[in-house]
Amino acid sequence: MHKSKIQIPIVDDIKINSGDYFRKALIKPTGFREYDVRWLIEKELNYQGTIVLGAAYGTMLQTDYDIDDIIVGHDFRYYSQNIKNAFVVGLMSSGMNVLDIGLGVSPCLYFAQHHFNIKGAAMITASHNENGWTGIKLGYGLSKTLGPEGITRYKEIVYAGKFLEKKGGYSTDSTVHNVYIQDLVKRANTNRRLKLIVATGNGTGGLYTPEVMRSAGHEVIEQHVNLDWNFPNFNPNPEDIMFLKDIGERVRKENADLGIGIDGDGDRIGIIDNEGNLIYSDKIGLLLARNIAVDYPGSTFVVDVKSTGLFKVDEVLNANKCKTIYWKTGHSYLRAKVQETGAIAGFEKSGHFFFNKPLGMAYDDGTLSALLFCNLLSNQDKSVSELLGELPHSFQTPTMAPYCDDTEKYKVVYEITDEFLKDMEEKNKVAGVDIEDIITVNGVRVHYVDKSWGLVRASSNKPSLVVVAESFTTKKRMYDIIEDITHRLNSTGKVGKWDQYLPMYQGEEQ
Repeated sequence: MHKSKIQIPIVDDIKINSGDYFRKALIKPTGFREYDVRWLIEKELNYQGTIVLGAAYGTMLQTDYDIDDIIVGHDFRYYSQNIKNAFVVGLMSSGMNVLDIGLGVSPCLYFAQHHFNIKGAAMITASHNENGWTGIKLGYGLSKTLGPEGITRYKEIVYAGKFLEKKGGYSTDSTVHNVYIQDLVKRANTNRRLKLIVATGNGTGGLYTPEVMRSAGHEVIEQHVNLDWNFPNFNPNPEDIMFLKDIGERVRKENADLGIGIDGDGDRIGIIDNEGNLIYSDKIGLLLARNIAVDYPGSTFVVDVKSTGLFKVDEVLNANKCKTIYWKTGHSYLRAKVQETGAIAGFEKSGHFFFNKPLGMAYDDGTLSALLFCNLLSNQDKSVSELLGELPHSFQTPTMAPYCDDTEKYKVVYEITDEFLKDMEEKNKVAGVDIEDIITVNGVRVHYVDKSWGLVRASSNKPSLVVVAESFTTKKRMYDIIEDITHRLNSTGKVGKWDQYLPMYQGEEQ
């Protein structure tokens, strides 16, 4: 191992307005998460720390993967370009050859890897996290990003402090953005022009999605697509109910065919139907899977543990001999499982959709997801609400995230898991219903004998838990599941404020 010229002390806490802030590398250990890295800028990570992160990743790519070329890009936050520049300094100090594509969405970076055949990748983005957060999505192959083992290895290299010392290179390219847009437009199959509300929450997706959908032949009405790093309207998160409701109001006002919401770095999608109603993305995934199954019978689909149970019992998927695998939540988990199994598509309830060949290149892309859903809709003489009406009805909660410290959240999930396992072993009824099965592949997903289910897992990218439930009988049953989970979480004494919660129960839907 070459001795590194980067000899900056690493600490996990610094006074911001001090000399140490410019002399030491602030890198809080909790920022190394399951499948990417995320920190609060200044409070948990500074620019000196980012230089160290770059040197460490350049060392890892060369020593572990024999990769010395890397593509970098950044999202639209006021500090993202500076974070990227500091990261690039570290990369070059370790001998990496850097191709900088500048401002863009994460899918464009993944596309650029294929376009230039460069396996290394680093996207500076906090994705849908609120302002103040930064992060890095780390690639080590075409459509491949680090998972838990890779992140652990990366953390070890960072704190070992021994980085390669070689001369690197730097170049830029701005042409790939247009090539990426053209590639998306080629995938359009538009027989019926749709009227679309396209909302990007003032995030980076505003540079791409409206242009792609308009070039595909659709009428586009823009909603908060101008880039603004203050996010003055909504946090661009397709799981944020207020973000989706705002799109729904515009759909009703304009009498549009559907509304499309894209997250901050362009890799996730949310859909609003023609009546202005929000649709959870797992149901959109099921509609897409049904359409794909007819054209590609015998296909395999991967869905995450937050997703609806309808995938397992769907008559169209079963009639076409398709297989569904429930897997861990997280873009790296889903992406890897799609590639490992040869699945034609993967769907995560958060709106990360992965399309393998011939539909895509196995990475998540919100604009591609929107385009393929519009292909489906424009080739049928049905509205989105009519297509949804063909699915068995279920009552679903939004994805809810109660605060739980990073140092405590996994302990809380283990505790809740043990409680549920004990209830099943002792045949205790939970909210009046017996437990049929428990899945612990990612948190705890409890299946009841009436086919309802509830999930508690630790968030992979924030200090919070994730709670979801679904009932196939009554809305009250869904509320009962959440009430039971809430009671268990409150009993731990380690759970704080929820980001959103179910409204007060008002009786069954008519």
